Amino acid sequence: MENIKPTEISSSKMFEGFNKRYKHHSPALNCSMNFHIYFPPSSSPSQKFPVLYWLSGLSCSDENFIIKSGAQRVASTEGIALVVPDTSPRGLNVEGEADSYDLGVGAGFYLNATAEKWKNWQMYDYVVKELPKLLSDNFPQLDTSRASISGHSMGGHGALTIYLKNLDKYKSVSAFSPISNPINCPWGQKAFTNYLGDDKSAWEEYDATCLISKFNDVAATILIDQGDDDKFLHENQLLPNKFDEACRNAKAPLLLRMQPGYDHSYYFIASFIDDHIRHHAQALNPSRVGNCRI
Repeated sequence: MENIKPTEISSSKMFEGFNKRYKHHSPALNCSMNFHIYFPPSSSPSQKFPVLYWLSGLSCSDENFIIKSGAQRVASTEGIALVVPDTSPRGLNVEGEADSYDLGVGAGFYLNATAEKWKNWQMYDYVVKELPKLLSDNFPQLDTSRASISGHSMGGHGALTIYLKNLDKYKSVSAFSPISNPINCPWGQKAFTNYLGDDKSAWEEYDATCLISKFNDVAATILIDQGDDDKFLHENQLLPNKFDEACRNAKAPLLLRMQPGYDHSYYFIASFIDDHIRHHAQALNPSRVGNCRI
C-alpha cells in the first residue's frame, strides 16, 4: 500500500488540544477524502496517544461529530485522539449517487461494495486498512496499535461489524442507536441490495446480529446507548433487541442502555458521549483511568 501524504486544511484549538482537518487521495476509494483528528494536549514531544475512531451516520460527513458532540472535553483529559473519517466516497458522479440520503453519497455503510456501479464504495477497507496505515505513516504522535471504535446509527453498525471482524485490531467498541440488524430493516435491505446484490449470505457478513455468533471472543463489554423516543427505533430500522438476543445466545458481554426520552440526534450523543469516551479509556489507557462511570 502506497504512502499517502495528507494535507492539513484547518486547525482549531479546543480544550488545550487541536481539531485538525486533513484531505488526501484515497486509493481504496479512488477519490479525495477528508478526515478529522482531535489531538489532545501533550505533556512531552515523545507522548503517543491511543486512537478512538468515530464512524458517523447517514447523510453525515467528517464534520458532524467534531462540531456537535463535545467529545473533545473528556478526550482531552483522558489523553485519547479522536479520528473521524467521512461516510462515503464523494465527487465520483456515479449515476443516482445523490438521489436519496440512504444510498450513495453520505451512505457508505462501511462495507466493500461488490456491485460494479458502486465499485468505489470500499469503506470497510478504507476504515480498517487504509486510514490506520495513513495515520501510522504520517502522525508519530498516534499509537494506532492501541485503537478502539465507536459510531452512531449507520456508523454504529459500522463500528460493531468492524470490531467483531477485527478483534485483534480494536480494544473496545461502543455505539449510539446502531443499525443492529440491517438484513432485517429497510435501510439495510436497500443498501445491501444495491451494494452487494441479492446474495443474502454476503449481507450477513455486514450484520452485527449475525456476526456475534461467529466472532464472540469479546474481551471488553460492548456499550450501546439507545434513546427510547427515537423515531427510527419505532420504525424498526435499528432493532437493538435482535442484537441483544444474539449477544445473550453467544454469551458476549453487552451493556444496552435504553435512555428515556432521548431521540436519534446529536443532542442525545452529546448527553452520553463522556461515558463512551471513558468506556474506551478503560481499554486504551487502563493505567490512568479511575473515574469511569459506566
